[in-house]
Amino acid sequence: MAGKWIECKLADACASIDYGLTASAADHQDGPKFLRITDIVSGHIDWKTVPHVTVDDEAIPKYQLRDGDIVVARTGASTGASAYIRKPPKAVFASYLVRLQARPEFDPRFLAYYMRSDQFWSFIGGVLGDKSAQPNASASTMTQAPLRAPRDRDEQCAIAHILGTLDDKIELNRRMNETLEAMAQAIFKSWFVETEAAGEWGKIEDVATISREAINPGEFPEETFDHYSVPAFDEGRLPKPEAGGQIKSNKFVVPPEAVLLCKLNPRIPRVWIPTVNGERRSVCSTEFLVAVHKAGVSREYLFGLFNAGSFLEVFASLVTGTSGSHQRVKPEYLLAMEVLIPPKKQMEGYTKLVRPHLERIALNLSESRILAAIRDALLPKLLSGEIRVRIA
Repeated sequence: MAGKWIECKLADACASIDYGLTASAADHQDGPKFLRITDIVSGHIDWKTVPHVTVDDEAIPKYQLRDGDIVVARTGASTGASAYIRKPPKAVFASYLVRLQARPEFDPRFLAYYMRSDQFWSFIGGVLGDKSAQPNASASTMTQAPLRAPRDRDEQCAIAHILGTLDDKIELNRRMNETLEAMAQAIFKSWFVETEAAGEWGKIEDVATISREAINPGEFPEETFDHYSVPAFDEGRLPKPEAGGQIKSNKFVVPPEAVLLCKLNPRIPRVWIPTVNGERRSVCSTEFLVAVHKAGVSREYLFGLFNAGSFLEVFASLVTGTSGSHQRVKPEYLLAMEVLIPPKKQMEGYTKLVRPHLERIALNLSESRILAAIRDALLPKLLSGEIRVRIA
């Protein structure tokens, strides 16, 4: 088998290694999209949220992203984090990213999966050393990572296809859930916002409580927890299974009927219905407010309320803190927000209509969690040759 695999540097597999465009994102919607480090979350890119940039037409071809490109962060806490580009809109990439383009004898998606492997990250960790203040690595340094790949490009493609099929299904589930959530939000808007809804004015504290039950997972180092974090939400709303020993600080306990509302930088809405079961305990980042509905109020109603544009606009205005990247809403500010509380019968009707949507979302998330576990188990074995493609 050794003769069928080649060992080289990542740079040897690249036809082109390029730094990005030095510019600032624009407020307008003209020009190409401008991909930055902050637009890449655990390998995922939501092109709808990527801003535009003003750039000369002559410069676009030099920086334009194309299908099969790989971009990798070269500075900051995410140094080494990468994303595989698939069918992008017209877009260029920023200067703190490096673009890799594969040589013809290498499959680009295989290289992208290699850059998610422990082998690559072990190399990056050695390069960064103790650069804790501002980690960074040059393109030439990062691409010195040792690469081991099948000599046969078809086998590289087959490995990437197996892993990619799992990721593609996870992405399909994510998009389906996005559609289902949009439908649920449209129903809420139709029932409670656009119409002259009956009811009485009250406060959030009349419909929900904030659970502050906390736990230190580090006290249970061998137990596996479902960890609901801000990065996990941004990646695809899948909690990350983590051993208690890997979770470094206190977390909130997530009860079964909770709705998680992120208090950090609420201009970016993050509302999450966790799927809590008896298999393992669930915890969440303290950046989330753990809202639990009161008697006579449904979790479906809370989820719709927290996603309503009128609610989010007010919620985002309640932030404290001067730093644009670390603004938060205090729990007491949320509880004091005024809200129109609909009659019980109307809320029950809405709940009955929306519940199937949220149940389908939960099923999709459960399936994606299983698929992600399979992918993560297969990736190191396929990339090392321990498992051959025909067996996988």
